[in-house]
Amino acid sequence: MKVFVSLDAAARALGADEVADRLTEEAAARGIDLALTRVGSRGMAWLEPLVEIEEDGVRHAFGPVAPDDVPALLDGEFPGHGPTEEIPFFARQTRLTFARVGVIDPLSLDDYEAHGGLTGLRTALADLAAIVQTVIASGLRGRGGAGFPTGIKWQTVAGAQADRKYIVCNADEGDSGTFADRMVMEGDPFSLIEGMAIAGIGVGATMGYVYLRSEYPDAIATMTRAVEIGRAAGVLGQSVLGSGHAFDMEIRVGAGAYVCGEETSLLNSLEGKRGLVRAKPPLPALGGLFGKPTVVNNVLSLATIPVIFEKGAEHYASFGLGRSRGTMPIQIAGNVQFGGLFETAFGLPLGELVNDVAGGTRSGRPVKAVQVGGPLGAYFAPHQFDTPFGYEEFDGAGGLIGHAGVVVFDDSADMARMARFAFEFCAVESCGKCTPCRIGAVRGVETIDRMIAGEDVRTLVEDLCETMRDGSLCALGGFTPYPVMSALTHFPDDFAPLREAAQ
Repeated sequence: MKVFVSLDAAARALGADEVADRLTEEAAARGIDLALTRVGSRGMAWLEPLVEIEEDGVRHAFGPVAPDDVPALLDGEFPGHGPTEEIPFFARQTRLTFARVGVIDPLSLDDYEAHGGLTGLRTALADLAAIVQTVIASGLRGRGGAGFPTGIKWQTVAGAQADRKYIVCNADEGDSGTFADRMVMEGDPFSLIEGMAIAGIGVGATMGYVYLRSEYPDAIATMTRAVEIGRAAGVLGQSVLGSGHAFDMEIRVGAGAYVCGEETSLLNSLEGKRGLVRAKPPLPALGGLFGKPTVVNNVLSLATIPVIFEKGAEHYASFGLGRSRGTMPIQIAGNVQFGGLFETAFGLPLGELVNDVAGGTRSGRPVKAVQVGGPLGAYFAPHQFDTPFGYEEFDGAGGLIGHAGVVVFDDSADMARMARFAFEFCAVESCGKCTPCRIGAVRGVETIDRMIAGEDVRTLVEDLCETMRDGSLCALGGFTPYPVMSALTHFPDDFAPLREAAQ
């Protein structure tokens, strides 16, 4: 009897370990030959702990399962959801980056290879000169927030002259409502290792670092072990897969500062310095880690590289719309019926994502606002729900995709308080290097408080947001105006003086 239970941190928090233990105990007591495999999460958070039972090569889903449900499950009396991949939330996805997550044993290199792993690396090694051009042709853009073309960044590093170059993976996933990086590292760590190896060999870097946040102990343990396994198997080391090309990597753990998600602050932290934002130039691609040319990419960007080389750049670029090519793993959270990881081609309208895929609000009340792009993302109102999920499309609507975290609020949300939170968050997390961010966020909290108290200081808030947007050294201060101004613009009734002026 083949059974699969998630070892994802979210599933474990909901009792997946206890369910797995009970399955083992109950099967032993009944004399059942149980083959239990711990896998990553399928991304359907509302069904966790999810148990999958394989029948005739097809996995059937049961969940959420509690330890006390195990006897009924083994007796065939626990209601199921049918084949896992036919569940509507899952069936309508296009899984490329997440194709193996929830399917394979994360630390089995044999399992990884059996599901297409290392095919991309072998393809890349067969034609080194084509590596960078393949990434450019795929249209892949940075999945960490900025949306910068990945291939152009690699091309810059490849063309730089230096005695040493680096690949740095930004795994400091700090945005609210985001968990895709963690899911990849816990559920398919070799995809990240393979992607970094391709990047290193493609640009001439021999060393890579994964900068992981301390709040992710399971991901740290899994990635650390995966690197050891990869090194022992020759996927990493002095001769990657016997090619004669060297690439190795290490896992480094940060202390959880939000600003260290900004690439130059991250590089300072990696060097053992305080996490302060650096002025540009030089760009990290020319003067990054230890002053050397450095590729800094997000987990999702690097974990997508193997599938681009396995399936081909044209295949990957065939998905999406406009300049947003490929798929985006969207993280659905907040007040929703069906929260979790939903990977789809760019172009899905926001309203379809919220109302159809996520099933509307869990509370049953009307959707009031949707924040896309983490705590510094804009709030979208229902009249904007026809906006397609794409970089330029969101920018045109006054927002940003960021790391594609989507947080839904019902009509009980107080948007004045949410605007205040944006300033407060920036004030707490600012590295303190530049005045617009360090001082502006504090003044912003005070000004919003005045507005909540009834003063008409909207012009002051707008001026402050303009100063922060144009004068901040990095996106922490520069993007804080997004949630503030979108709340002011789309939800004026939540701000007392604006409501009174309208009356």
